[in-house]
Amino acid sequence: MGRLTVFIFGVASYVVALAVFVYAMGFLGGFLTPTSLDGAPQGSLAQALAIDLALLVVFSIQHSGMARPAFKRWWTRIIPAPAERSAYVLISSLAMIALFVAWRPIGGVVWETQGLARAIVIGLYVFGWALLFLATFLINHFDLFGLAQVWRQLRGLPTGAPQFHEPALYKLVRHPIYVGWLTIFWAAPTMTVAHLIFAVGTTVYILVAIQLEERDLIDEFGGTYRDYKRRTPMLIPGLGGGRARFKVGEIRAGE
Repeated sequence: MGRLTVFIFGVASYVVALAVFVYAMGFLGGFLTPTSLDGAPQGSLAQALAIDLALLVVFSIQHSGMARPAFKRWWTRIIPAPAERSAYVLISSLAMIALFVAWRPIGGVVWETQGLARAIVIGLYVFGWALLFLATFLINHFDLFGLAQVWRQLRGLPTGAPQFHEPALYKLVRHPIYVGWLTIFWAAPTMTVAHLIFAVGTTVYILVAIQLEERDLIDEFGGTYRDYKRRTPMLIPGLGGGRARFKVGEIRAGE
């Protein structure tokens, strides 16, 4: 792949990812999209459960597996290293599209809010998306989505060594991107059975993914990241203390 081809691939991957994020806002929130996380049952309960759980497992394996250093070392023997992040973003987006298309609502209401409570929950849902995007920009949004890498490659610029700094939210928790996702998943004004399965499944995935990501960061940064981990809460502000440091460059948190 030539430099221009790699750059076009990175831009296209980014555009697809943005489209997926916009669709996900409606899919998870239950508005303005032809498919939705919630809805009337489709097919038998057993069939719906099997399909939905399979989709969650496939996404989890892809999303976390492709982020591991060992996979990246193998993968970059096949594709140019500057395109690795863009390929990750594109394949993750395709996995999400598959979930949008194949997800089977189950029906059944776990809880339903009304009036002021509903407005508050919707506000939390919007806040989750705002927090998510803010957190990506604090650690270099364009690096996280692969654009910075393909741009540097196009310009013939060297890849900078990973550095630590202290962006605002990362002084409060180590994983504000995941805090945003968890808020989005659980802030449901109407929580259906399918939505609950999705929220529980993605929460379990996030908790496992954090352990894998932090193991990789400790392998790479040793005592620096151990100290950061000791002083800074994982997801809930106040459960720990100290000033946070966070890696920028090749970003793993929130993958």
